[in-house]
Amino acid sequence: MDHSNHVRLTAAELTPAIIEGATVYGADDDTVGKVDHVHGAGASSQAIIDVGGFLGIGAKPVAVPLTELEFMRDEDGDIHALVDFH
Repeated sequence: MDHSNHVRLTAAELTPAIIEGATVYGADDDTVGKVDHVHGAGASSQAIIDVGGFLGIGAKPVAVPLTELEFMRDEDGDIHALVDFH
């Protein structure tokens, strides 16, 4: 997926209401998981990403600092994120 035309979210947009449910893509552009919820506030916030599993069964929650995720909006207005790990 070409993310170059996607609009990066501002810090003010990084709220649970906006980013929860966002698909997270890895460095190889494969789907890593989805943002389930957000812990904390401000610079120390963490996104809890459901990783793995099938149809929500067997998924494992993984905490990732929001600073390690690049959230953006695609042409359809859908929110997604990029992370550098595989």
